[in-house]
Amino acid sequence: MNNSLVSIQIIPKTKPGEDVIPYVDEAIKIIDESGVKYEVHPLETTMEGELSHLFEIISKMNERMVEMGSRNVISQVKILYQPSGIAMTDLTEKYR
Repeated sequence: MNNSLVSIQIIPKTKPGEDVIPYVDEAIKIIDESGVKYEVHPLETTMEGELSHLFEIISKMNERMVEMGSRNVISQVKILYQPSGIAMTDLTEKYR
């Protein structure tokens, strides 16, 4: 069972006037290719998995933003670590 939920908002520093959406799309592509369960929300994306693996994904996302031309990257991260196991549906099921 997965032990963590991690929400990330990635904010790459782009050139003046440059659209940030292609960067965000690329970051979400990295999450998608990782195979973890995730949900995209308007201001952040939440991933479900093992904490160390989710940190690896975040690292790849930041590295890719720089490869794409971003001078630096701010990653705002929220973590729920629960060794006994956790799933997104544990927290949202009653609202669906």
